[in-house]
Amino acid sequence: MAPPIDPSSAPAPTEATNLDQQAASLGPGGSLAPEQDSEGYRKRMQRRREVQQQRLQARQVEKGLVLVFTGDGKGKTTAALGLVLRTLGHGERVAVIQFIKGGWEPGEARALSRFGDDLHWQALGGGFTWETQDRERDRAMVQEAWQQSLRHLRDPSRKLVVLDEVNVALKLGYLEIEQVLHGLDQRPPLTHVALTGRGAPTALVERADLVTEMTLRRHPFREQGVRAQAGIEY
Repeated sequence: MAPPIDPSSAPAPTEATNLDQQAASLGPGGSLAPEQDSEGYRKRMQRRREVQQQRLQARQVEKGLVLVFTGDGKGKTTAALGLVLRTLGHGERVAVIQFIKGGWEPGEARALSRFGDDLHWQALGGGFTWETQDRERDRAMVQEAWQQSLRHLRDPSRKLVVLDEVNVALKLGYLEIEQVLHGLDQRPPLTHVALTGRGAPTALVERADLVTEMTLRRHPFREQGVRAQAGIEY
């Protein structure tokens, strides 16, 4: 595996920013382009391709990323598991540690089990707090999950580590943000980590390389009384 490229060798941020602005000005094409004639449209898209190639050349840094999926909307774990599937597809090894969850076996765990030793999947939780009704047991299980997480975060053979619902564990006070930030610092340079769950703390958001917030606009459980269904919720 190639070592990460030294960020100091990358072009100045202003150059990349100028290219981004040019790309935005040229637009994505299609019916959004102002040209009505084919030749004018072709020239615009030719220039857009040139700018895009320059944008790619201006970004040569390779590093392990911290990716946070948070917000009240559905799809946080689903997004992280998309990364799992993609990483496994490239022949890399992955670890998934599920905090809080654990009362059921999700369909993703069954489907991904065919990857064998390339995927380590461990659910270390008793389920929702109103189901477990045992705060100290929940806290102990979260701490156990965190110790397992550290082992995989430090393992250079794991390209991606997913800490599913770790944000919820932080919000409930079962885990300290300092523990998580220190654990992130112990990763090998090219190891990615995805952290999911509502209410990602500010310190984690500021530490992350990518933050996606899922916005809840409509949900069948609330508006229609639709129960959790296999393949959609689990």
